[in-house]
Amino acid sequence: MPDEQRFERYNLFASAIGGRHLHVARAASDAPTWTDGATIFVAEDLAPGDVLSAIAVQSSLLAAGSFDREIMTKLERRTSLTRRYLAIEGHRALAAQEDLLPSSVRSLIDHGVATGTHAPGESLAHARSSASIAPPPDVFGSIRPRAFRKASALSESTGAAHLSDAAVSDVEENDGPVLELSSAWVGRGGAIGRLFKRLFADARASGTGPPGTQSTTYWTNRSVRAATARSVTVGRASRLEDASRVANSGHTYPEWDVFHAGYRPDWCTVVEVDEAPRNDNTVVATDTGALRKPLMRVGLGLERRNRQLQGVDVDIDAAIEAFSARETESVPEDACYVDNVRRPRDLSVLVLLDISGSSGESSATGGSVHDQQRAAAASLVFALHDRGDRVALYGFRSLGRTAVHAVPVKRFDDRLDARVLRRLGMLTPSAYTRLGAAIRHGAATLETHGGTPRRLLVVISDGFAYDHGYEGDYGEADARRALAEARRSGIGCLCLSIGAATEPDALRRVFGAAAHASLAHTEQLPAVIGPLFRAALRSAESQQRKWQRAERTRERLAIDRRTA
Repeated sequence: MPDEQRFERYNLFASAIGGRHLHVARAASDAPTWTDGATIFVAEDLAPGDVLSAIAVQSSLLAAGSFDREIMTKLERRTSLTRRYLAIEGHRALAAQEDLLPSSVRSLIDHGVATGTHAPGESLAHARSSASIAPPPDVFGSIRPRAFRKASALSESTGAAHLSDAAVSDVEENDGPVLELSSAWVGRGGAIGRLFKRLFADARASGTGPPGTQSTTYWTNRSVRAATARSVTVGRASRLEDASRVANSGHTYPEWDVFHAGYRPDWCTVVEVDEAPRNDNTVVATDTGALRKPLMRVGLGLERRNRQLQGVDVDIDAAIEAFSARETESVPEDACYVDNVRRPRDLSVLVLLDISGSSGESSATGGSVHDQQRAAAASLVFALHDRGDRVALYGFRSLGRTAVHAVPVKRFDDRLDARVLRRLGMLTPSAYTRLGAAIRHGAATLETHGGTPRRLLVVISDGFAYDHGYEGDYGEADARRALAEARRSGIGCLCLSIGAATEPDALRRVFGAAAHASLAHTEQLPAVIGPLFRAALRSAESQQRKWQRAERTRERLAIDRRTA
């Protein structure tokens, strides 16, 4: 396998751990693993298991702030001190990111060393002391302070992403002996091997394909864009495997396992998290006039009603009852007609906004995908509120199956005011996308708090289902299943991807038969929102009737078998 392809598949993993856009490339011959802040250079002779660990160490150091400029200045030309610092700070950084690490990497952490310091400065002070410090494991690689500072300065002054490995090969004047990396083979086969294969081989493509067909259930109008690398930023959450820590405070949902054709009961925990403001951003309420007109026609069709005082036809049952009342000298009812009456406002809508790290990538039309989708969510909420519908808005992200976060921006009973705009403005992309659990929680919230006969779930996402053990065919099938479950219960489902470069075929695999659209920018939303809303509601009503008929048939068959 070419070197570029060999290491490129680790880009998403490195970015997730490091909390920034990172590339992974081959290091110079005989060089240990190191990073310049934008690229992690991996020793070329490492076994696959060691590659994973080496990348995790360097990414964790970046995420933990271990490459602080002042510290790098103090470490320049001091090889022995740098190694002592790495021996301490490496364990502290890994422990800080432990929730995100595979189990094979967690085994590297010496918690005794990790808990001895709480910041990079403390690790440096301890390294300068006379205390005995065990040398760092070989897989920790190395730190090149002068090369890192030079790369950072060049990036700031010229906008360059990083220095190539060859460009800094002569920077380090005293790197010390080359580390001899171990070659333990982890994940070569078995369940762990298959997991790693899915984890690192199924990153989504970032190019764009041809536009999809334009119909009431799928619409696309995407501008052509160059392929770009995906970046993922990560927030903190509960330990991924320790479901008991959050199960009592959250809502548990099953998950569909396509490989075994069955559900995993109580597999995911969704926690509603009221996040504290982290910035002063406030989303400005946009003009919703363009959306009001198509939305005003949604649900306002004519409905045939009996027992009206006037109408287009005679209500036979009411007329017979009125005739009988006259014969018995009772007071007859005058409402003996059938008329076509406009439907009332009886719609509740819950908007689910994807705030995972993948939405932080640049959009083809300017800004980020998150900015485009957040603006669309704000426009929809205000337009629906103006037309008198009950509306709620939640953000969602995940850090494993036990830490799926639903962030309430506006609940159904909340007022739509400046506080909602501030909550929406503070949302920042981070972590992963466990779509199925978020969809199930949104549908359950609609069932419990919607309060209207007709309900609609609007999912605004780039459609990339990815989390720990939740990728590829598995994640796509679970998202499709969750949408199908909602539609069977009578909840309309509409999925919007705005500004993202996700392929139309990938969106179909994730959203299935639910109404969905892929738009290049928010301004295209008014042209398609009316047909999409109507298609989603009609499809839900149809699916609910089919499911109810199938359930009645199964019940009759079960009764026949018992009585036979």
